[in-house]
Amino acid sequence: MTIHRINPCQRWSDITVYNGIGYFVEVPEADLSADIKGQLTQIFEQAEASLAKIDSDKGRILSATIYITDFANVSALNEVWDAWFPEGTAPSRACVKAELANPDYLVEIAFTVAAGAKFQ
Repeated sequence: MTIHRINPCQRWSDITVYNGIGYFVEVPEADLSADIKGQLTQIFEQAEASLAKIDSDKGRILSATIYITDFANVSALNEVWDAWFPEGTAPSRACVKAELANPDYLVEIAFTVAAGAKFQ
């Protein structure tokens, strides 16, 4: 089986796909001064672009691990999360309180997804 690495560099690849399963992580990139809802909106927009690169979409997300710096933001997280996923398509998920690499990040999400046919 081929391992597909999209935009690899010395430290990471933007997306790695093996055996039809894609793995990628998103952090807010546009505006780190945004509140949790704004950072999540950025992450979800970026995730949609990443999904498109592997011929997938948000309905094919299998699981997500959410790293959040403050559990006081969980209700806002859930509000944006619930609005992003169409009814019945939410993946399994874990939500972990963590100190993130950049102190301006409020949230980071690791996604596992079913990739499109050309990545099988």
